[in-house]
Amino acid sequence: MPQNFRLNFNGAPAARELRAAAARGLFLGAEHVLGVSNDRVPLDEGFLQNTGIASVDEGDLTAMVSYDGPYAVVQHERLDFRHAPGREAKYLENSLNAERQQVQALIAAQIRRALR
Repeated sequence: MPQNFRLNFNGAPAARELRAAAARGLFLGAEHVLGVSNDRVPLDEGFLQNTGIASVDEGDLTAMVSYDGPYAVVQHERLDFRHAPGREAKYLENSLNAERQQVQALIAAQIRRALR
């Protein structure tokens, strides 16, 4: 005699967990980019480097890395400034571009972990 089975799937908890995992991955990626850019940021007394911060907006699933020093934008954009070896203009932009695959891997790892 055939038996009837009912299977209900409630996807809301799974979606919440995946979203949280994506947010964790984004934060790890932003922290990674911040670390790389800290190695490139123009350095005189270390003030600019010490203003760097990574953050995530979990609602929008967007990450941000920023420097808040009064001359952060000028140091980032002025290609004619001279910097110590290894330090450069476009320190944040270049770091993000160089580390794009690593950031994607960090996000993917958190999502895979949530799926287990």
